[in-house]
Amino acid sequence: MANSLNGLDLFASVVEAGSFAQAAERLHLTRSAVGKGIARLEQRLGVQLFHRTTRSQSLTEEGALFHRHCLRALEEVRLGEAALASNKLTLNGSLKVSMPVLFGQLCVAPLLLELAQAHPGLALSLSFSDRKVDLVEEGLDLVIRNGEPPDSLDLAAHRLGEHGMTLCAAPSYLAERGEPMMLADLAEHEGIAYLRQGRVLAWQWQLDGQWQSVRPTGRLQFDDLHAITQAAIAGFGLAWLPSWLARPHLERGELCEVLGSLKGRRYPINALWPHSPHLPLKTRMAIDWLASRLPARLASVAGVGSHDQ
Repeated sequence: MANSLNGLDLFASVVEAGSFAQAAERLHLTRSAVGKGIARLEQRLGVQLFHRTTRSQSLTEEGALFHRHCLRALEEVRLGEAALASNKLTLNGSLKVSMPVLFGQLCVAPLLLELAQAHPGLALSLSFSDRKVDLVEEGLDLVIRNGEPPDSLDLAAHRLGEHGMTLCAAPSYLAERGEPMMLADLAEHEGIAYLRQGRVLAWQWQLDGQWQSVRPTGRLQFDDLHAITQAAIAGFGLAWLPSWLARPHLERGELCEVLGSLKGRRYPINALWPHSPHLPLKTRMAIDWLASRLPARLASVAGVGSHDQ
């Protein structure tokens, strides 16, 4: 492992500086030492990382690919260092975080409040919204989002966990319309659709190693998961809900699970932040805090709030 990490910080520094000479100056090394270090890394990897001329340098296609993974590896090391230091350091300053409304209210905000309670010098500014945000323009330290992270060199990401989906319906609806036993049966049922950015979110299951999608049809469409949940409880149709949201209603008998034997789509939960070689301690600590506690929080959520995912 140590050998695999050797040279990554040097490579990242050269890319950030824009040239071997500027990297050498920043690192207080000779240009020759930087060049030899990159050459050793290229030899170990068996690829050329930079196009070199007498006047300029640029990343090769392989170099650009390796750089993306290099940044993630270095960020993991920094997060580990922050985790080790967490019991020794006191957090100060303001942490500005954006998160989905209902997921944030039930699952994320309580954990961040615990972090603030453990560090009285930490101030929280929490924004609950599902809209697309510009982290730099809005001055955000961290964004929590469900789904795959964007492929962007400007953003860093850390996976905090994942959540599954559950197809549900009220007992009254199933008593009137019958219970679907296979995916083909869903065409005969009312589906309460979830709208995200104006598009209906498809329901997805894995059958024989292939993902099968069903786009719900019905007279109700909402961009709010709480509204979908309440409509399902009222008997308007089938609803595809995050398991952490559906669970308390299933336990109270307000909803029943449908097609529970099928493997439904699971969605990753990610923390996103503007990429920087020097991540502030408050942000590192918040990421590590959420990653270590969110899975248990998802399993223990026992109430509902309002608004959307």
